Amino acid sequence: MEKNIPYKIYLEENEMPKQWYNVRADMKNKPAPLLNPGTLQPMTAEELAGVFCDELIAQELDNDTPYIAIPEEILGFYKMYRPSPLVRAYCLEEKLQTPAKIYYKFEGNNTSGSHKLNSAIAQAYYAKKQGLKGVTTETGAGQWGTALSMACAYLGLDCRVYMVKVSYEQKPFRREVMRTYGATVTPSPSDTTEVGRKILAEHPGTTGSLGCAISEAVEAEQKLDGYKYVLGSVLNQVLLHQTVIGLETKAALDKYGIKPDVIIGCAGGGSNLGGLVSPFIGEMLRGENKYQIIAVEPASCPSFTRGKFAYDFCDTGKVCPLAKMYTLGSNFIPSANHAGGLRYHGMSPILSQLYHDGYMEARSVEQTAVFEAATQFARVEGILPAPESSHAIRVAIDEALKCKETGEEKTIVFGLTGTGYFDMVAYEKYNNGEMGDYIPTDEELAKSLAELPVVE
Repeated sequence: MEKNIPYKIYLEENEMPKQWYNVRADMKNKPAPLLNPGTLQPMTAEELAGVFCDELIAQELDNDTPYIAIPEEILGFYKMYRPSPLVRAYCLEEKLQTPAKIYYKFEGNNTSGSHKLNSAIAQAYYAKKQGLKGVTTETGAGQWGTALSMACAYLGLDCRVYMVKVSYEQKPFRREVMRTYGATVTPSPSDTTEVGRKILAEHPGTTGSLGCAISEAVEAEQKLDGYKYVLGSVLNQVLLHQTVIGLETKAALDKYGIKPDVIIGCAGGGSNLGGLVSPFIGEMLRGENKYQIIAVEPASCPSFTRGKFAYDFCDTGKVCPLAKMYTLGSNFIPSANHAGGLRYHGMSPILSQLYHDGYMEARSVEQTAVFEAATQFARVEGILPAPESSHAIRVAIDEALKCKETGEEKTIVFGLTGTGYFDMVAYEKYNNGEMGDYIPTDEELAKSLAELPVVE
């Protein structure tokens, strides 16, 4: 070990961030506004109030305030599992025989098993503060639904979760954790909503998608008195709450005078990636520093690398606002064999704009290569990583091996979003040699992209 740098870096309580960082305040090109699907005009706070909590709407629309105070009640909840450690991957470095220094920010030290709790408790808090009875939501692999059910149980709110059908069937233990915390969990698409029945009629036997589940959760919210809809990724407010990850990471690095060269995060809708990289991109936007930021997405759902930067519906049922983002089309349904939760057809408008402006690069990786990296990491670092996180691990290993070839001593930081202990069906398939790779064809993507709405 290097002198004076611990294996795990923890912050003291007085070093913890007390504010969330709003990267939009430093962006010259702001993310495009959400549009009303009927009028194609920017959504107003009054229109959004039909779906979201009042305080969350204010955060969603705020493009100018750089730092937003974290309420004391949320800070108190964070103390249950924060600060999370920034870990030096000494064993992985040794195994790879690389001159690179590898660090990972580990977000799996809570019952939900992932970073999702950072925003779940915030959104549940604002719902409770507004006097609501409960919330509706969707979940892919289940991390978000698990986190939200935990937060709602803590605050005494009802929680209704629409879980992508393939995950509902493949990940029964995560489903049961949600139910243990009191949540109602419905496989999506279902016959409990009008939009669910419509999707089932148009796509018989479909395994579902996040776009489908979002449509059902929003419809359910509209029909329930005293409920609002909450989302676990993509939206500006969610990335804001997740910046505790990046702020802690930067504070831990600064504490020991460490400057990263490469920062890597997995990318599905953008919550983890945006939370990790926002403070660093903020420095780039202000001209204070330069970093190589890499977003890693699945080859089976490649919205950054093969999508189109355009306005699109946020959901398959086409009842939600339009967002300008890198998208594969709201009708795109990823392959059921994809084992991670990175299944959303689009990407956060904030990250989409930053990527479009050249502040990040993106790579897509195939599923078997992801699980190869996950297995390698687990065997030397002692943590079984979530499939989502393992996308970042794959590229971190690739970058470290490049350093081995060139002799460069780069410092690599990646986000380990959570643990994979509820993902054993996927690990079983990999270990049995039954896991395959699916990459959508150009024709398949062209078909879904052809249905993008026309926005002048």
